[in-house]
Amino acid sequence: MKTILTGDRPTGKLHLGHYVGSLRERVRLQNSGEYDKIFIMIADAQALTDHAGTPATVRENIFNVALDYLAVGLDPAKSTMFIQSQVSELFELTAYYMNLVTVSRLERNPTVKAEIAQKNFETSIPAGFLCYPVSQAADITAFDANVVPVGEDQAPMLEQTREIVRKMNELYGEVLIEPDIFLPQNQTCRRLPGIDGKAKMSKTLGNCIYLSDDSDTVAAKIKDMYTDPLHIKVTDPGHIEGNVVFTYLDAFCEDKATVAEMKAHYQRGGLGDVKVKKYLLDVLEEILTPIRRRRAEYENRPDEVMKMLEIGTRAARAKASEVLRRVKRAMKIDYFDNAH
Repeated sequence: MKTILTGDRPTGKLHLGHYVGSLRERVRLQNSGEYDKIFIMIADAQALTDHAGTPATVRENIFNVALDYLAVGLDPAKSTMFIQSQVSELFELTAYYMNLVTVSRLERNPTVKAEIAQKNFETSIPAGFLCYPVSQAADITAFDANVVPVGEDQAPMLEQTREIVRKMNELYGEVLIEPDIFLPQNQTCRRLPGIDGKAKMSKTLGNCIYLSDDSDTVAAKIKDMYTDPLHIKVTDPGHIEGNVVFTYLDAFCEDKATVAEMKAHYQRGGLGDVKVKKYLLDVLEEILTPIRRRRAEYENRPDEVMKMLEIGTRAARAKASEVLRRVKRAMKIDYFDNAH
């Protein structure tokens, strides 16, 4: 049985980095017919590891993330979308897995280290934040997922899950399925830079184009995009390395021949940034226009969106409960299952 588990932390609306890094691929996999089950989790409990003081914001963002899911084409008839905190079995599994992981191993996790630095947690790391790779392992294994589509920055997290699975199976028999990572085939999509050319696109860094941005906002953000600081006059030869506009064209434009032609023209001189940015705007608007339209439709039907999440969460709990029973049986802590 081929099963996918993936998801997002509800820390804000989703952006183009999410779209090329995972959302677009999720829709393709959902519609491919190759997978028996697809579980998509809104990881609100993980969001609370560093937003514990603002739970109302996390609650609001759950709705925003669900809207973005539906807007890009995820279909509740084909994909089970659910809210993490409402599946209590995940937290019980997390407790068992924590006994198999050392604090030093968690601190060495590259993704955790990077986020600790980004959030200035060096002197005071919330225990829940440090342990969220263990929580993520519970999320993946609770659904017998053997494929996890994620961005490249999440690869260390999946490796942590694989270590936990191997340890569980070594101690208690073949009880868990070891998952494989599924990365976007387009290398550019694995870590989309922000519009400022720095790091990756990130809500924290404020360098995003959101899926819900209107046309004028997208145009303004593209206008301010980082290009080649040495390309002052149109006639100047330009550089495409580190030029965010061309990086985005590589990620989003299907017409690779035209992009290659524009790159060559830009490099020899005679092609201005304004023209390249206008082309990128047209490419993105073709993608974002139907997404905006679908989002607006669902935004006016909030009860329907929440009902979809409720039904999905009920189905997720049923599957997680089945896996938890299996784990407890393997660990021999199912004390009352055979009681008479």
